[in-house]
Amino acid sequence: MLSNRLCTTKEENYAECGMTMSHRNSVASACALLRALSNENRLLILCQLVEGEKNVYELEQLLGIRQSALSQQLTVLRQEKLVQSERKGKHVYYSVADHKALQILQTLYCIYCAEKEHEFHRNERIK
Repeated sequence: MLSNRLCTTKEENYAECGMTMSHRNSVASACALLRALSNENRLLILCQLVEGEKNVYELEQLLGIRQSALSQQLTVLRQEKLVQSERKGKHVYYSVADHKALQILQTLYCIYCAEKEHEFHRNERIK
């Protein structure tokens, strides 16, 4: 009996626990997205790009991240297919390419930023 269990395929193992390969692939994709978002600089870059496309110089000025570090993180985001780039004249502009990432970024904004903005504006009125 034990030898039969050792010879089962991955698909059979997933089926035993109610998981299909499709579920497994979805989980792997979600993990890859969350890993990409788990870096502060990458998250900052994506937060800026949610507002619209920007070039490296604009991102550098907005975020205070050195150009070399910025380029490194943009490369990771491109490899993960979270951002896309487009050359316009002498500059390369970046924008968010993944709608799933955009949804997560919007959720993070609602949780971590919108309440703080609301609190800030409420405190400003009190003064």
